[in-house]
Formats: sequence, C-alpha cells, structure tokens
Amino acid sequence: MLFQSAARGLSARVGRQLARRGAPINSTSVASTVLRGYSATRPDQSGSQFIFSRLGDTAKITPIIAKLQQECWDGYVSTGRGCHTLFQLLDTDSSGRISWQEIRFFLENVRESDINPAARKEVLERTADGHLHFPEFQAWLVQATKVDPGTKNRFASEHYHAAVGSLPRPVDSEHSWNKHTMSQNLRRMQYAVRGEVVIKADAMAAEGRKIIYTNIGNPHAVGQKPITYYRQVMALCDLPAECGIANPQVSSAFPVDVVERAIEMRSAIGPAGTGAYTNSQGIGKFRDDIAHFITARDGHVSFPSSIFLTNGASAAIENVLTGLIGDNRHAVMIPIPQYPIYSAIISRLGARQVGYYLDEDRGWAITERELEERRTAAVERDGLDIRALTLINPGNPTGQVLSREDLEIICKFCAKYDIVLLADEVYQKNIYVDDKEFVSAKKVAIETPGCENLQLISFHSTSKGLIGECGRRGGYMELHNIDPYIHTQLYKLASSGLCSSVDGQMMMSLMVRPPLPGDDSYDLFAKEEAAIFDSLKRRAVSLVQGLNDIDGVQCQPSEGAMYAFPQIDLPPKALDAAAEHDQTPDTMYALSLLEHTGICVVPASGFGQKEGRIGFRTTFLPPEDELNEAIVEFKRHHALFCDKYA
Repeated sequence: MLFQSAARGLSARVGRQLARRGAPINSTSVASTVLRGYSATRPDQSGSQFIFSRLGDTAKITPIIAKLQQECWDGYVSTGRGCHTLFQLLDTDSSGRISWQEIRFFLENVRESDINPAARKEVLERTADGHLHFPEFQAWLVQATKVDPGTKNRFASEHYHAAVGSLPRPVDSEHSWNKHTMSQNLRRMQYAVRGEVVIKADAMAAEGRKIIYTNIGNPHAVGQKPITYYRQVMALCDLPAECGIANPQVSSAFPVDVVERAIEMRSAIGPAGTGAYTNSQGIGKFRDDIAHFITARDGHVSFPSSIFLTNGASAAIENVLTGLIGDNRHAVMIPIPQYPIYSAIISRLGARQVGYYLDEDRGWAITERELEERRTAAVERDGLDIRALTLINPGNPTGQVLSREDLEIICKFCAKYDIVLLADEVYQKNIYVDDKEFVSAKKVAIETPGCENLQLISFHSTSKGLIGECGRRGGYMELHNIDPYIHTQLYKLASSGLCSSVDGQMMMSLMVRPPLPGDDSYDLFAKEEAAIFDSLKRRAVSLVQGLNDIDGVQCQPSEGAMYAFPQIDLPPKALDAAAEHDQTPDTMYALSLLEHTGICVVPASGFGQKEGRIGFRTTFLPPEDELNEAIVEFKRHHALFCDKYA
C-alpha cells in the first residue's frame, strides 16, 4: 500500500523528470509500470529492480529511485508500516540483502534529521564488512527511528523482569509479537509526564522512599481536598433511591439544594441510573448545562447539539485527531513547548507534527512571523498538508495566559489557510495575575473580521481548574463551524466507545453549573473554592521566585495553569556526561534530582524546546509547606550537581 501510494504520488514528477531526460515515457505509464511491477514482482525480484529493468538506463532513473525511496521512507516514518517494501527498494540488485553502497545511497537521499545519528553510524560500519538481510534491516529500523537518546522504557522493562522472576524469558525472535513486528507508531510514541523519571520514582516509592510528585497535574493525589458540594450530589446520584433521595432522613444529612440537584440529575440520567450506558454524545440535560455556561462566558450562543461529553479532554482530542488525519502527509501544528498528549497521539496515528516555537524571552508569546515561517517550511519544503493547529491557553507547560491579540493572530492564521483550530482551554479558571483574563478562542473567532468561517473545536475538563477531579474523566468538546457530515462521523466514532463515563458527565454538569448565591451550599462552596485558588496563587509566586533565586536557573512567571517551566544552565562536563550515558542533559539532571531529593519532575525535552535549552517542568500542586521544602531542595541539589561537574 505504501509503495502504491508513493508510486501514485510520484507519477507526475517522474514523468516530468523523464521528459527532461528525453525518455520516451509519460507520467501515467511510469505510475502504471511501478504499480504493475509491484503487484507482479516475483519473490526474488525487488520493486526497484523491476523499475530499473522496465525503464532501462540506470543513470537516468537513479534520481527517480532516490525519490521513491524517500517517499517510502516518509511513509514508514509516518505510519510505521512498509518496512518490507522499503527493503525491496534499497535492494536495487535483488540480491536479498543490502550492501554498504545501497545503504549509503539511501542515507544520502533521506532527511538526516529523520534517522537517529547513532543508528546511521552503526549501519554504515556494519555493512562496510558485510550485508544486511531483511531481519537485520527490520531490527535496524527500530534503532533508526528512536525518538530520543536514552532508553526511556528501561525501568519499565526492569519491572517486567522482576515480575516474571526466574521464569525463562524468550528472546524477541521467539515471540511473533515483538518490538520489530509490533505497531511501530506505538513503539515510537512518547509520553514524558509518565516517562522514565516517573517510572524510576514509582520504583523508589515501592522501596519506601518518600517521593514528592510534581510531574503531573493531579491535584487530589498531592493533597487537594475535594469540594463538598460536588461529592454530595455525586453520592446521592449513585446511592439507591431508598438510601438517598427517597430516604426520609435525607434532608438531615444533606443541604436542600444538594438533594434538589441530585433529584434533577437522576431524572436526566433516567431510571437505569448511573450504572447504565448513556447517549454516545452525552446526556442531553448535561449538554444543555454546558451550552448555557459557554453562552454566558462568551456572550455568543452555544448549541447543545454541538457539544460532546468525553472521557476528559484527552479522549476528545484523540477523537478529533483520529477524524482529521487521513494521510501520512497530514500534519498538525503544535506549540513548542507543548503538552505531550499531542505529540503522542499524532505519532500513534501516523501523522507529522510541525512545531511553532513560543518566545520565552517575551513570556512565551506567539508571533505571526513564527507561524508563517513554520507553515511555509512544512508545506513548501517538506510537502506536508497542515490539517490543524493546537493552542493551549493557559499554557502547559509554560503557564502563560494568551492575550486577545495572541488569539487574533492564531485565529486569522488558521482562517487564512483553512486550518482547523483546536483550542485546549482546560486551565481557563487557573489564572493568577490581576492584569490577565481568560478569553476563549471561540469568542475571538466570532468577533474577529475574516474569521467567520474558521473551523474550531474547543476542549474543557473537570481534571483541572479548582475542581481537580482527574479520576472522574469528565470533559467536553464544542464544535464550531464544523461540517455537519464530520459531526456525524465524530458521533459514529463516539458510538464505537458507547459513551463516556457517567461520573465524568455528572461532574462536568456540576462544574459548569455550581451553587448560586442564596443556595444552602453556596457559602461553603465559595469558601472552599477561594481557599484552593488563593493557595494556588501563592504557590505559583513562591515557586517561581524560589527558582529564580537559584544561580543558573531562570523561570518565566506562572500566570496560569499549574506549572513552572524553568531553564537551567549546566556545566559543559555535565553535557559531556549526559552524552556518554546516551541521555538528554535534562533527563540526567531530573534523575539526579530524584535520587538526591525525592522530587519527581519531567525533563523539558519531553515537551519540546529550542535547541540547546535545558530545563524541566514542575507543578506547584503539593501542599504549601511541602512545596516550600521542595524549593529549598531544588537549590541544594542544583549546587551539588554543578559542583560535581565543575
């Protein structure tokens, strides 16, 4: 299939090249020759040999083979499929093996950045005195497409080995499903916030070490208390009626507004209760609540039919990208630094990511020039088709709050090039600076001339904000200016998963429609929310100040969200040591921090950053006393680390 796709894509270009060389063949016959050759190829004859034999003069068509190899390599990089076809294309003499000359020809004609440098060197050295047969080539592709230096799953593998104990462990070749035959997109996928450092932290915690987990935005896991109103309503929705809303004593145990809301929600859920499947798009009454929330927030009407309730924002993002990506040339523009769920899903779906860099020196600002330059390079140089652009506001991991001007730049850019805008707005309530406010991408799109037809999908979640109910898996997406046919296909995709968590649907309804002034629960609710917000605001300031007080550490203000993303300066010897251990410098630093202090952070390389930058992401979610201790430990460790490599 990849060979066929590459042949079709090349047909016009090949025809033009042959015409310029005086070859008596047109583009249609080239495509048909390649496709006929592929389908008729004997087991002992490679696709490229067939092309050579049909087109004659090797010197004339060498550029065509180079281009075809590049096309098939692009397909493999994107989809993780087609390694056998690629092997046939490299095996130009149909010997059943790849020589040094053949691998060198291939390496000279593909993008250097696509291939792990160590793997490039290794294969040239290996074939200098021998050849690669298909199983060896397949194994080499695993090394060639490694995302980063280091073995990110090393600790997971060690845990597996411990679990099987003394049982004999077959080598990969004895399993039909192994690292060579598995989905290569899954193998290459990385998700840094649950990566090597976190796996090591879990292992240390299992051995009794105290670990301060600052690697992920999981508020309740580090001590944030649940808000009483939400939990009371949820309890009454889940309890059998005779134990809850229909119990004569219920009014003595729960406030009146809690009981009334639970009765209303149980009616919306229906007599089957919270243990039954719901409509695949979500319970209608809860979507009504979300539509009213969005309408009040933006001043522009929202329609319940355009809202999908999902298992957190992550599931919504995955569904949208699944529907958007239809070709290995499709690409999604994402901010760098970015939340790794985007790169992970894009990689697994076999698409390309195009990073647009946020300007750290300007508080992680977005510029029109950066967007235009990245798009031009992707489209005109790399031949990619940009399908969507993601914005994260407030930023994760960067913590900035986008201004209306920033949002207008993005909306106009997407409208200009007919790019679908994906607005990740899960931190919209987490804004800690007085001179910034949250403005939704939808509001800006509706109010900005030229953006009338902008295709937009926005995401929200119960996992963040002041509610922090990550485990409930509550989320929604709202579709704006999306083709009705696409809407039906997204519904079909949602239907394949039956429905999102009913707990999450209920929690989303509660989050967007909390108690109002005058309700019995309001005073306690407001007090609990204010305590959470005020503490987050204090922690955001104290963490950034503490990091900036460390020599060699610089950190932009955390205006919103739950994170700080400092940059650190390391001695040259530390960089050399990281290279010797086949690790990124910030991974080595984060592992050292974990070993010496028990603080678990995420290396900045997992989020993407400019070349030469070193840093990490940390939350400010731990309790204030624990966070203050961590700030002291950050400073102590940095001094120890720099002294070690001075």
